[in-house]
Amino acid sequence: MSEDVQPSRAQRPRHAGIIDVATLAGVSPATVSRSLRGHDNVSAATRQRVLEAARELSYSASPQASGLASGRTRTIGVVVPFVTRWFFATAVAGAYDVLHEAGYDVLLYHLGSPDSRDRFFERMPLARRVDAVLTLSLPLNEEHTLALRALDMPLVTLGARLPGVAGVRIDDAAAVRQAVYHLIHQGHEEIAMIAGDEDDRGFGFLSSRARRAGFRQALESAGIAFREDLVVSGEYGIEGGAQAMTALMAGPTLPTAVFAEYDELAIGALRTLRRASIPVPGRISVIGIDDHEMASVVDLTTVAQPVPDQGAAASRLLLDILDGRSVEPVDVVVPTRLVVRGTTGAPFSRAPDG
Repeated sequence: MSEDVQPSRAQRPRHAGIIDVATLAGVSPATVSRSLRGHDNVSAATRQRVLEAARELSYSASPQASGLASGRTRTIGVVVPFVTRWFFATAVAGAYDVLHEAGYDVLLYHLGSPDSRDRFFERMPLARRVDAVLTLSLPLNEEHTLALRALDMPLVTLGARLPGVAGVRIDDAAAVRQAVYHLIHQGHEEIAMIAGDEDDRGFGFLSSRARRAGFRQALESAGIAFREDLVVSGEYGIEGGAQAMTALMAGPTLPTAVFAEYDELAIGALRTLRRASIPVPGRISVIGIDDHEMASVVDLTTVAQPVPDQGAAASRLLLDILDGRSVEPVDVVVPTRLVVRGTTGAPFSRAPDG
């Protein structure tokens, strides 16, 4: 009576891996991965060669197997201070789309407070879990920076500059000057600023400092004296903007225009003004920065920044570094643009008679 004999592990035929396909096609494993995923940056001839090699070897792509073969996790770590805020959530969405298309998973770290940030950098849970790191608008001290560099893996920043590290950002000071110049060109001289809380739960975002500096630069370059009493701070969000506008209204005189550091503050200011029946822009003009998804709903004039595009651009930088196409750290400055809507106009004293 014969028995069925199962082949031993050593006798079983080895399945072809991505390195086998790369060797047969005469390309790198990364090129095999991009070819099989249909990326545009692979020529038609190379893709065809890879496909033929894969068919000849009966290769079936496996994310787990290709990760083991390449020594990669196929995962990118994304570190954000506040995942629930519009800017960060929108930037992460833009980054995710590019990384997902390239076959990477995203491991998201939400810090939420400076204490959580410090604990994160002390523990550094990214080691051996991700292939690269994307940080969003994080003000980092020397210890944080050293901890990231010690990982010895690709690193890209979004919204904050880190010496020697590739990054994507806007010129915050220039964006503010663009907004304030719009008001000045309409004839405004009494211009107030609603600034975000400079501390903002202890993070101390560098963009806030740059935007305050840009506000002062715009006024002084136009020969308008900067007045500390016309700068009020508001906590993050619409409520913060509403309260800051209330504080401005409590002053001896109401300015003819208000610049808000970001659109959510501007939207809050508009709510306070409209509840007080103060015409906008008939009595006071309001402008923000971002082009938040609600800006068009409230007809807010703003300086738009392409937030999803910044996330996408940062992800492409990471992929370029991972694939060896980028060596020198680059500082990508994304342009902003003025979007004029219905909340800005000439100062009320210069408006034509009705």
